[in-house]
Amino acid sequence: MAERHRRAHRSLRSRLLVAVLLPLAATWSIGSAVAFSLSWVLAGRAFDRALLDDAYVIAASVVERDGALQLALTAHEVGTVLFDREDREYFAVVDDAGRVVASNVELAALGDPAHAAGIFHDAVLDGDTVRVAALRGQGERPFAVYVAQTTHARKTLLLGLLERSLVPQVALLLLLGWVLWRQISRELKPLGELQRALDRRHSSDLDPIAGEPVSSDVEKLRDAVNALLARVGLGVQAQREFAGNVAHDLRTPLAGIRALAEYGLAQNDPQTWRRQLERIVASEERASRLVDQLLALALADEARDSVRLAPVRVDELVRDIVVSFVGRADAAGVDLEAEGLDAPVVAMASPTLLEGVLTNLIDNALRYGAGGSPATLTITVEHRDRRVRIAVTDTGPGIEPQQRARIVERWAQGSAGVQLGAGVGLGLAIASRCAAVMRGSLTLEAGPHGRGLSAVLELGDADGSGGVVPEATSAATEASGSRTPADSFRS
Repeated sequence: MAERHRRAHRSLRSRLLVAVLLPLAATWSIGSAVAFSLSWVLAGRAFDRALLDDAYVIAASVVERDGALQLALTAHEVGTVLFDREDREYFAVVDDAGRVVASNVELAALGDPAHAAGIFHDAVLDGDTVRVAALRGQGERPFAVYVAQTTHARKTLLLGLLERSLVPQVALLLLLGWVLWRQISRELKPLGELQRALDRRHSSDLDPIAGEPVSSDVEKLRDAVNALLARVGLGVQAQREFAGNVAHDLRTPLAGIRALAEYGLAQNDPQTWRRQLERIVASEERASRLVDQLLALALADEARDSVRLAPVRVDELVRDIVVSFVGRADAAGVDLEAEGLDAPVVAMASPTLLEGVLTNLIDNALRYGAGGSPATLTITVEHRDRRVRIAVTDTGPGIEPQQRARIVERWAQGSAGVQLGAGVGLGLAIASRCAAVMRGSLTLEAGPHGRGLSAVLELGDADGSGGVVPEATSAATEASGSRTPADSFRS
């Protein structure tokens, strides 16, 4: 556990260096071992070949005189043949009966004559390891020749190979590690600069991080951080606007509630108390509606990057909403109609947000557009050009063309709303924001033949949603929808 914790806290520079050098060192070690082994085998064969050549020279000098084998070399000549600067060499000539013909060493130390067949083996002589070459001579009088040599030269060659191969390669590996360290440090320098730029930032500074383009990876990281800062900035802005709106716009209704309560407390007439309490309830209801609308507007702003769209059966949703407004429309003397619900119509939207927008539009139409003779409210659903178009059309006084763009802004009211003294001018603003969150649009147009007002909501269908992948409604959308009920949209 402790070792894993230490590895997790090592710097990226050191981890990259280890990740590069360890496989490189392992590969180098294996390659060096193979090369060294091959060199050692080839060098050993060269020593053995020289030793066997000496054995052939001795064998060629064995002659038969007076019925016995003799070595036709003097001691000086034998010393010349077996001369070596670093190693001592020994020899022995043995006939087929095991009698020693010539020798400068005990036969038992060199091996068994019965196995002399031109092979090599190791033996120990006077505490030194010797390499023995055994050669069997053929003829009328068979014999065997043994030539032995100490291994000092072989060991010296081994150490030389190690020194000349390992030391330069270790030095080269260290040099490579230093070069890699500098190169990795240079490549990771932009990450350090990005870290220092974030460390120096104040918590309120959400501006994008600027920097020179160095590599695609760092640029992608910087873009991701900037995108995160932008999303956080939108959330902070929505919270600030919500807090400012609440602080500013709740003063009037709260002051009115307090004034009504103080006036009622100053009276002794129960009827006056009742009237004041009724006015307090109405003012509280208006203040609560204002808070709900402000909250819905803030959530719509905050959800613009987090909401996920899903296929929604618009025809079924519109049918349910129309049914819920039938009683109110009858009470207001408005003929409520729906068109285009015979065939399935599927749009990419958030079910909760779409219900809130449509509820708001129908509610506004019943409040301010219930005019004309006869008074009619028509909800039309159309699917064309990969767009779903939902129009809520009334026969009321309508809105002047120059006011239609302004009416969807916050705190903007039409003349009908001002005359009725109802609403605060947030309903259509919230509906417009929610339409934008659903990748759609809300526009206000004149009704048929220039009579009344038509509020048109356009959304992408399930096939042409502009690249939006159909997914189930997310938990974030449902959460936002649960906090923005249909009543919150009403102005």
